[in-house]
Amino acid sequence: MSAPSAESRPPRSEGLVVALTKAGRTKIRYPAELVRDDGTRVTVQAPWAAPGARDFGFVRFEPGDVFTEHYWRDRWFAVKEVRTGDGELKGWYCDITRPAVLADGVLAVEDLDLDLWVSADGSSVLRLDEDEFEASGLAARDPEAAGSAARALDELERLARTEGLTGLLG
Repeated sequence: MSAPSAESRPPRSEGLVVALTKAGRTKIRYPAELVRDDGTRVTVQAPWAAPGARDFGFVRFEPGDVFTEHYWRDRWFAVKEVRTGDGELKGWYCDITRPAVLADGVLAVEDLDLDLWVSADGSSVLRLDEDEFEASGLAARDPEAAGSAARALDELERLARTEGLTGLLG
């Protein structure tokens, strides 16, 4: 009997660490499972990594929630699909970031303060933390990066309000 071909075997799950930095400091590091890496987009899955629950008012993240996170090597954002442990879609939390870098089992991502929340039904699209972005001084330190970040937020908001984010993630 011959061994199954590579095409017929299920893909092997690989672990990695997501390292999110902000203003040069580590914000959070957490283990994740690599779902797919097509050379441009890296998709990982991880449980809610912070201790306890966090209530933002428009959504509550809590133990048991599962995040399917999409990072790009050529785009200035990450899109995180958030589901309950039972699989119910809560929505998408989008971070404006520098393009991601995956090396030596670490997915490095630099958070640039701006965020976007899109509810599961698409009826709520919220731009978040624009005051933090302004206060960060990025526009003075790195105007090119600040411009890329602002354009990325505008692009995600436009997609969320028109065709939705699922086409981007498919």
